[in-house]
Amino acid sequence: MIKDALREAEVKMKASLQSLQDDLSRIRTGRASPALVEKLPVEYYGSLTPLQQLASIAVPEPRQLFIKPYDISALKDIEKAIMTSDLGLTPNNDGKGIRLNLPPLTEERRMDLVKVVSGRVEEARVSVRNIRRDAIKDMREFEEEKMISEDDLERGEKNVQEITDKYIEEIDELSEQKEQEILEV
Repeated sequence: MIKDALREAEVKMKASLQSLQDDLSRIRTGRASPALVEKLPVEYYGSLTPLQQLASIAVPEPRQLFIKPYDISALKDIEKAIMTSDLGLTPNNDGKGIRLNLPPLTEERRMDLVKVVSGRVEEARVSVRNIRRDAIKDMREFEEEKMISEDDLERGEKNVQEITDKYIEEIDELSEQKEQEILEV
Protein backbone atom coordinates (compact mmCIF):
# COMPACT_ATOMS: atom_id res chain seq x y z
CA MET A 1 0.00 0.00 0.00
CA ILE A 2 2.77 2.41 0.89
CA LYS A 3 4.63 1.41 -2.26
CA ASP A 4 1.55 2.20 -4.33
CA ALA A 5 1.18 5.60 -2.68
CA LEU A 6 4.90 6.33 -3.24
CA ARG A 7 4.74 5.21 -6.87
CA GLU A 8 1.64 7.34 -7.51
CA ALA A 9 3.26 10.38 -5.86
CA GLU A 10 6.42 9.96 -7.93
CA VAL A 11 4.45 9.66 -11.18
CA LYS A 12 2.57 12.87 -10.36
CA MET A 13 5.77 14.69 -9.39
CA LYS A 14 7.41 13.59 -12.62
CA ALA A 15 4.39 14.96 -14.51
CA SER A 16 4.75 18.30 -12.68
CA LEU A 17 8.43 18.44 -13.64
CA GLN A 18 7.61 17.64 -17.29
CA SER A 19 4.94 20.32 -17.32
CA LEU A 20 7.48 22.85 -16.03
CA GLN A 21 9.98 21.80 -18.71
CA ASP A 22 7.35 22.32 -21.39
CA ASP A 23 6.42 25.72 -19.95
CA LEU A 24 10.02 26.87 -19.76
CA SER A 25 10.78 25.72 -23.31
CA ARG A 26 8.15 28.20 -24.55
CA ILE A 27 9.74 31.14 -22.74
CA ARG A 28 11.88 33.08 -25.17
CA THR A 29 15.62 33.35 -24.74
CA GLY A 30 18.08 35.19 -26.97
CA ARG A 31 17.94 32.52 -29.70
CA ALA A 32 15.15 31.24 -31.90
CA SER A 33 13.66 27.90 -30.93
CA PRO A 34 10.78 26.02 -32.56
CA ALA A 35 9.45 25.30 -29.04
CA LEU A 36 8.54 28.98 -28.86
CA VAL A 37 5.61 28.51 -31.27
CA GLU A 38 5.03 24.79 -31.79
CA LYS A 39 2.18 24.54 -29.25
CA LEU A 40 0.59 27.84 -30.37
CA PRO A 41 -3.15 27.16 -30.91
CA VAL A 42 -4.32 27.99 -34.43
CA GLU A 43 -8.00 28.17 -35.44
CA TYR A 44 -8.05 25.71 -38.36
CA TYR A 45 -11.36 24.60 -39.90
CA GLY A 46 -13.24 25.54 -36.73
CA SER A 47 -11.02 23.83 -34.16
CA LEU A 48 -7.92 24.88 -32.26
CA THR A 49 -4.91 22.93 -33.53
CA PRO A 50 -1.30 23.18 -32.31
CA LEU A 51 0.92 24.89 -34.90
CA GLN A 52 3.30 21.92 -35.04
CA GLN A 53 0.48 19.82 -36.56
CA LEU A 54 -0.13 22.38 -39.31
CA ALA A 55 3.37 23.40 -40.37
CA SER A 56 7.06 22.64 -40.27
CA ILE A 57 9.08 25.04 -38.14
CA ALA A 58 12.70 25.70 -39.06
CA VAL A 59 15.46 27.93 -37.68
CA PRO A 60 17.28 29.32 -40.76
CA GLU A 61 19.19 31.90 -38.67
CA PRO A 62 19.90 32.21 -34.93
CA ARG A 63 17.23 34.91 -34.48
CA GLN A 64 14.68 33.77 -37.03
CA LEU A 65 11.97 31.12 -37.34
CA PHE A 66 10.46 29.99 -40.64
CA ILE A 67 7.00 28.43 -40.54
CA LYS A 68 5.96 26.55 -43.68
CA PRO A 69 2.38 25.25 -43.55
CA TYR A 70 1.59 21.84 -45.01
CA ASP A 71 -1.62 23.37 -46.38
CA ILE A 72 -1.10 26.87 -47.88
CA SER A 73 -4.71 27.78 -47.07
CA ALA A 74 -3.75 27.71 -43.36
CA LEU A 75 -1.21 30.52 -43.84
CA LYS A 76 -3.65 33.32 -42.90
CA ASP A 77 -4.89 31.38 -39.85
CA ILE A 78 -1.33 30.84 -38.62
CA GLU A 79 -0.48 34.50 -39.19
CA LYS A 80 -3.58 35.56 -37.22
CA ALA A 81 -2.72 33.19 -34.33
CA ILE A 82 0.79 34.66 -34.08
CA MET A 83 -0.56 38.22 -34.14
CA THR A 84 -3.08 37.54 -31.35
CA SER A 85 -0.62 35.56 -29.18
CA ASP A 86 1.41 37.11 -26.38
CA LEU A 87 4.70 36.44 -28.19
CA GLY A 88 5.11 40.06 -29.21
CA LEU A 89 6.36 39.07 -32.68
CA THR A 90 5.27 40.37 -36.05
CA PRO A 91 4.91 37.68 -38.73
CA ASN A 92 6.26 38.35 -42.24
CA ASN A 93 4.10 36.44 -44.72
CA ASP A 94 5.74 35.83 -48.13
CA GLY A 95 2.87 33.78 -49.59
CA LYS A 96 4.65 30.43 -49.03
CA GLY A 97 5.58 30.70 -45.38
CA ILE A 98 5.94 32.98 -42.39
CA ARG A 99 9.18 34.41 -41.10
CA LEU A 100 9.41 35.48 -37.48
CA ASN A 101 12.36 37.72 -36.66
CA LEU A 102 13.22 37.72 -32.97
CA PRO A 103 14.63 41.05 -31.86
CA PRO A 104 17.44 40.99 -29.30
CA LEU A 105 16.14 41.04 -25.74
CA THR A 106 16.55 44.25 -23.76
CA GLU A 107 17.89 44.09 -20.21
CA GLU A 108 14.43 45.05 -18.88
CA ARG A 109 12.76 42.28 -20.89
CA ARG A 110 15.33 39.75 -19.64
CA MET A 111 14.50 40.69 -16.04
CA ASP A 112 10.76 40.33 -16.78
CA LEU A 113 11.38 36.87 -18.26
CA VAL A 114 13.40 35.84 -15.20
CA LYS A 115 10.41 36.87 -13.04
CA VAL A 116 8.09 34.78 -15.24
CA VAL A 117 10.43 31.80 -14.87
CA SER A 118 10.53 32.28 -11.09
CA GLY A 119 6.74 32.29 -10.97
CA ARG A 120 6.42 29.10 -12.99
CA VAL A 121 9.12 27.42 -10.90
CA GLU A 122 7.33 28.34 -7.69
CA GLU A 123 4.07 26.89 -9.10
CA ALA A 124 5.91 23.63 -9.83
CA ARG A 125 7.36 23.53 -6.30
CA VAL A 126 3.90 24.08 -4.80
CA SER A 127 2.50 21.33 -7.02
CA VAL A 128 5.18 18.87 -5.83
CA ARG A 129 4.55 19.82 -2.19
CA ASN A 130 0.80 19.32 -2.63
CA ILE A 131 1.45 15.86 -4.05
CA ARG A 132 3.64 15.11 -0.99
CA ARG A 133 0.86 16.34 1.34
CA ASP A 134 -1.74 14.14 -0.38
CA ALA A 135 0.51 11.06 -0.24
CA ILE A 136 1.18 11.56 3.47
CA LYS A 137 -2.54 12.08 4.12
CA ASP A 138 -3.31 8.80 2.33
CA MET A 139 -0.70 6.95 4.39
CA ARG A 140 -2.08 8.38 7.64
CA GLU A 141 -5.54 7.16 6.64
CA PHE A 142 -4.06 3.68 6.03
CA GLU A 143 -2.55 3.80 9.52
CA GLU A 144 -5.83 4.98 11.13
CA GLU A 145 -7.65 2.09 9.44
CA LYS A 146 -4.97 -0.27 10.83
CA MET A 147 -3.89 -1.28 7.31
CA ILE A 148 -0.26 -0.34 8.09
CA SER A 149 1.73 0.04 11.32
CA GLU A 150 3.02 3.27 12.84
CA ASP A 151 6.58 2.32 11.83
CA ASP A 152 5.46 1.76 8.23
CA LEU A 153 3.83 5.19 8.28
CA GLU A 154 7.05 6.81 9.50
CA ARG A 155 9.12 5.04 6.81
CA GLY A 156 6.57 5.99 4.17
CA GLU A 157 6.62 9.66 5.21
CA LYS A 158 10.42 9.64 5.12
CA ASN A 159 10.41 8.10 1.63
CA VAL A 160 7.87 10.63 0.34
CA GLN A 161 10.07 13.43 1.68
CA GLU A 162 13.13 11.98 -0.10
CA ILE A 163 11.23 11.80 -3.40
CA THR A 164 9.95 15.36 -2.87
CA ASP A 165 13.47 16.65 -2.18
CA LYS A 166 14.73 14.96 -5.36
CA TYR A 167 12.09 16.63 -7.54
CA ILE A 168 12.45 20.04 -5.87
CA GLU A 169 16.20 19.82 -6.59
CA GLU A 170 15.52 18.99 -10.27
CA ILE A 171 13.09 21.93 -10.47
CA ASP A 172 15.75 24.25 -9.01
CA GLU A 173 18.33 23.00 -11.55
CA LEU A 174 15.89 23.66 -14.41
CA SER A 175 15.27 27.14 -13.05
CA GLU A 176 18.98 27.96 -12.89
CA GLN A 177 19.58 26.72 -16.44
CA LYS A 178 16.70 28.74 -17.87
CA GLU A 179 17.69 31.91 -16.01
CA GLN A 180 21.27 31.59 -17.32
CA GLU A 181 19.89 31.11 -20.86
CA ILE A 182 17.77 34.24 -20.55
CA LEU A 183 20.51 36.41 -19.06
CA GLU A 184 23.09 35.27 -21.63
CA VAL A 185 23.75 38.13 -24.03
